[in-house]
Amino acid sequence: MPRRNLAEVLIGAVVLLVAAGFLAYAIAHSGRGPSRGYQLYAKFDHIGGLAVGSDVRVAGVKVGSVDSATLDPKTYQAVVGFTVADGVKLPRDSSATIASESLLGGNYLSLSPGGDEAMLQPGQAVTITQSAVNIEELLGKFIFSASNLATSVQGGSGGAGHGGGAGGGPGGGPGQSGGGQGGAAQQGGGTSAGGLPPLGGKSP
Repeated sequence: MPRRNLAEVLIGAVVLLVAAGFLAYAIAHSGRGPSRGYQLYAKFDHIGGLAVGSDVRVAGVKVGSVDSATLDPKTYQAVVGFTVADGVKLPRDSSATIASESLLGGNYLSLSPGGDEAMLQPGQAVTITQSAVNIEELLGKFIFSASNLATSVQGGSGGAGHGGGAGGGPGGGPGQSGGGQGGAAQQGGGTSAGGLPPLGGKSP
């Protein structure tokens, strides 16, 4: 029994060591480990799904990661702190945009370098920013606009049909008047025939 217990303990220890090794490897190759570089920050009206640890990219290439996301109690804006690699220098007029990897994917911070000769220094802010796009809100607006357009088209078709019925009424009116005129002509012809003397009769 003691030997069996010792063997189980050794097997459990080996399993834990292997799991710890896989975890360390995953952290080292996922870019979620401690970041190196200089600190910058930016303010946004809405950051969507951007979270601590999200990528910071320039032209689609990862150059850093998001370190913090807090709320400014005065302006009620989101203050995002992030790290950029030391070898990547950004002009002072660079812009920051919260972009989405896909419709179902997470968000990341995209940096677009400007053309200023002066560079951003550690601790400075990126002043040109664009908040995250709310996909759910855009889909709701699209569906609402499409339903309104369909309702307008249906209403326009019904109005055209009523207009055609109104046009048919005046068209029948003149036809009935013409029939009345034909009856008047027949009445006039009977009078004329009644005024002629019968054939073979004697004239008064």
